[in-house]
Amino acid sequence: MEKIIEDLNYNPHFSGHETFPLRQTWLKKAFNQQIDGFVAKSAFSDAESIARFGVGKNMVSAIKHWALACRVLEEQQGNKTSFLISPIAQSIFSDDGYDPYGEDFSTAWYVHWCLAGEANRATTWFWLFNRITAPSFEYGDLLESLKEYVALRGQKLSPNTLKRDIETCIKSYVPRVGGESTEDIAEPMLGELGLLQEQKKGVFSFRRGPKVTLSDGIFAYALVNFWKRTAGAESTMAFESIAYGDGSPGRVFKLDENSVAEKLFSLASITKGKLMWDDTAGLRQVIRKTSDFSALELEMLRVAYE
Repeated sequence: MEKIIEDLNYNPHFSGHETFPLRQTWLKKAFNQQIDGFVAKSAFSDAESIARFGVGKNMVSAIKHWALACRVLEEQQGNKTSFLISPIAQSIFSDDGYDPYGEDFSTAWYVHWCLAGEANRATTWFWLFNRITAPSFEYGDLLESLKEYVALRGQKLSPNTLKRDIETCIKSYVPRVGGESTEDIAEPMLGELGLLQEQKKGVFSFRRGPKVTLSDGIFAYALVNFWKRTAGAESTMAFESIAYGDGSPGRVFKLDENSVAEKLFSLASITKGKLMWDDTAGLRQVIRKTSDFSALELEMLRVAYE
């Protein structure tokens, strides 16, 4: 299986959010700038952008960053003037979509997957949920290990940039950390997932185990996406890879073995046989019966919002 953030084509990303965690309404605000499926890049930089989004200049930049990181907007090769609205964004955020205003838990789990599973413009998010394996950790643990990764990649990055990225990441899940005003803790989209807790000042731990708000559809979407990106040529995937692999649903969603197994048992039903759990002959694995990953991703998102 391929290592996601060690791939030479992967571009580590530690900025762009202007230290603002993603807020619930921001993805819809970015989506609403579309005209016939495209959003002009100038919408985030022209003289009217502040009035258009109803926030300050730095927040406008943050909205653009998060819309790209969560695959609401997509860059198009050769197009320097506009972003493309993704098919997934159309299905979720259209006025008649699954969750136009980002209020459903499935949308928050989808966003978490984009960041911590796909590492899309969010290297620190991926690192935190996949490479920090101790029961508890401090800011310094995350900073030092990320410094080593950045050095190995040959990237020049100031410690302050890394520190700000780590602080923004933590505040995305534990919104009251360092918050001194209502503005600091307003609408943190990922805070409701309950993935992180502060044990004492500056010391954090993951909440591992079953996640009652994580639907079978979002888990299946994440599994298909993980499979496509790391082992697309393989027709089977071992339980251990799904539960413990780098960038796997088990790690990213902080599930224990029993919780992963429960989600896998439902695969045949919700995918109509395209993915099937198999534990015969001493093997624990999922068998894939389709080659169309993208269609199955969209189908699993639909299931998630049923």
